[in-house]
Amino acid sequence: MLLHPTYLPNIAHFVAMVNSDVVCFEICDNYQKQSFRNRTEIYSANGKLALTVPVSYSQKHRQLYKDVKIANDDNWQQLHLKSLQSAYSMSPFFEFYIDDLMPLFEKRFDFILDFNLKCFDVLVDSLQIEIDTKTTTVFEKSPKDKIDYRPLAQRNFKVESLEAYTQVFTDKHGFIPNLSILDLLFYEGPNTELYLKRQSLKLC
Repeated sequence: MLLHPTYLPNIAHFVAMVNSDVVCFEICDNYQKQSFRNRTEIYSANGKLALTVPVSYSQKHRQLYKDVKIANDDNWQQLHLKSLQSAYSMSPFFEFYIDDLMPLFEKRFDFILDFNLKCFDVLVDSLQIEIDTKTTTVFEKSPKDKIDYRPLAQRNFKVESLEAYTQVFTDKHGFIPNLSILDLLFYEGPNTELYLKRQSLKLC
């Protein structure tokens, strides 16, 4: 299957990955704004909260995804870490996993693609799952031999039928599906892989 590397991928991305034999990451496409390439969503006390990695990109000058740089002028990594701590410090497995995730917020990364691939590596280690991966060498608009899950990177893509699980702020805002995999990991811990394998995705 074919998939875009994204920032702290949402649950649908991981459902697709754990239920596939081989994951092929798309790295030969043009960068697109307003996508999950540089954005993830978590559950805060005020509801859904978007965390966005600032990038240096102009729509006027098309750039390959792999060439887009992170705008490291501000302290975005510390801001994202504080948001995660505020949202999940009371969740059952936050303390268990947060140390594994710290390299993502302590080391400087220059390119958004490299950072997203590192996010994937760290998350797979935390989940203790094995996913066979490779990367594209050319861009194919309509791949013939792979299931195309690249639409999952679009923010307006709707994912239905994901099973509900316990979230701390459900009483305030209800169950919010398909957030960052961190939401599921901090609440379900070692059961995360079983949850992912129970789900199925329908691409419209």
